[in-house]
Amino acid sequence: MFAFDGMRKNTIAMVLAGGKGERLSPLTLLRAKPDLPFGGKYKIIDFVLSNLFNSGLKKTYILTQYRAYNLNKHIWDSWSKWVGWEEFYVAISPETSSESEEWFRGTADAILQCLRFVENSEADYVAIFGGDHVYKMDVGQMMAAHRSNRADLTIASLEIPVEEGRRFGVFSVDKDFRVTEFAEKPQQPEKIPGRDTCFASMGNYIFSVPKLIEVLREGKKRHADLDFGKHVIPMMLAQGDKVLAYNFNDNLIPGMKAKERGYWRDVGTIDSYYEANMDLVQVSPQLNLYNYQWPILTNQGNFPPAKTVFDDEERRGMNIDSYVCGGCITSGGVVRRSILGPRCKINSHSLVENSILFDNVTVGRNARIKKAIIDADTVIPAEEEIGYDLDADRQKGYTVTESGIVVVSGGSKTANS
Repeated sequence: MFAFDGMRKNTIAMVLAGGKGERLSPLTLLRAKPDLPFGGKYKIIDFVLSNLFNSGLKKTYILTQYRAYNLNKHIWDSWSKWVGWEEFYVAISPETSSESEEWFRGTADAILQCLRFVENSEADYVAIFGGDHVYKMDVGQMMAAHRSNRADLTIASLEIPVEEGRRFGVFSVDKDFRVTEFAEKPQQPEKIPGRDTCFASMGNYIFSVPKLIEVLREGKKRHADLDFGKHVIPMMLAQGDKVLAYNFNDNLIPGMKAKERGYWRDVGTIDSYYEANMDLVQVSPQLNLYNYQWPILTNQGNFPPAKTVFDDEERRGMNIDSYVCGGCITSGGVVRRSILGPRCKINSHSLVENSILFDNVTVGRNARIKKAIIDADTVIPAEEEIGYDLDADRQKGYTVTESGIVVVSGGSKTANS
């Protein structure tokens, strides 16, 4: 768990969870990206909050903004009631975080608008993490590196091949991993000394409180849309502050298998979101959700167990190589290599393959679905086919990606109505 218990007591966390996730549209038209389901029963934000909780950091502010109501409710139902005296998980939106009631204009501006919570906490350190990535991490190990190196700022970094660095913000470092330069999506990423890899930012930071307050106030004088990557980090480097890169590949959690080491997914597009979910139904997925030494926590809901119905030759309820959540009924249909969120119903003679169904989806009799994402509360009519004729799917108003993933979004109770 936490390497330095004293640091845990003197640290607060702030989670940036206000993102729209525009590249995930239409799934994010009615919800923020951190509120998006993942693995059936979880929300994306559950991963960072579970990492903080498992690491012993239980004083956490979650900064929400876009479509905040449902996300705030999830935080309250799933997290706020679990902690004890002097511990908290609390959601803060712009209308309650600043006297000006302005929306957050950048990642650092969001923290600046909530700076009074930092100042009143008497904390020595602040862990500032994004709320829209899927991974497991012992934050305590990063905290230990920050303190032992007496850093002003420590940045969680992915060690990746140089050719992939063009898609990220990349750090140049010296042999001691001290950051010397930061470049956003460079054409020629700077290599780590002695290696053929480079460091990409994960958007997770550990700040010493006095330095955080200083750079935010100074940065706001220069930039209305104050952002950590664009403004704060370059400003700190220019003035000689000690900024260190923490190698995420060195982070080990209890019960971790070798193939899970360094697992981190942005899931920022329909394709990457779909692929990360589909990995879960493999025989041996890279992300292990069955590691009870480092559980991913969420609101379980008061749902009955999932069940299958009918074992006749002409119809047989079957779930094969799939994640099936509580409250689901597979009634004479077949589910293969798919993820069913809570309370889904698959009716007789229907087939669901290689697909993701959100909460409370009903699939009618004789319907066929493949390589699709079906939004919550959708009713798929009897005889409907999705994923077999992509041109027909487009004509029905469904979103179809270049790779052939069909998205049936919310907004109506019945698909193709």
